[in-house]
Amino acid sequence: MDTCPSIKNILLLDSEGKRVAVKYYSNDWPTNSAKEAFEKAVFTKTQKTNARTEAEIAMLEGNVIVYKFVQDLHFFVTGGEDENELILATVLQGFFDAVGLLLRGNVDKKEALENLDLILLCLDEIVDGGYATCYSFILLINFDC
Repeated sequence: MDTCPSIKNILLLDSEGKRVAVKYYSNDWPTNSAKEAFEKAVFTKTQKTNARTEAEIAMLEGNVIVYKFVQDLHFFVTGGEDENELILATVLQGFFDAVGLLLRGNVDKKEALENLDLILLCLDEIVDGGYATCYSFILLINFDC
């Protein structure tokens, strides 16, 4: 296991499993069709759960997936099967909180699409090359930026 937390992807899907914003940091899914198939599998596995108040954890294809839902958006963070779930959950919560701040509390698909550039910038700041950055953990712990 790496010393730095390794993130394979962060997904933001709508309530139908369609992409809103996604970022892949791993070559586990080399083609766009492989990525879309993974997104569909993740959505299918998690759609009947109630992850609206707390993050939930699932295993899929040898990956740990931590996820949370709000309104018509589904937030997912994927790591390897040996990855620490608490670290993944912290990254998820940081992304979730950042999106909430960026969208001024109005977290829904329409607002997310209108501010997609800010959400993608947020993804770039939280994870760098597949590793959760020290800077992102400072933000996660003290999100007063």
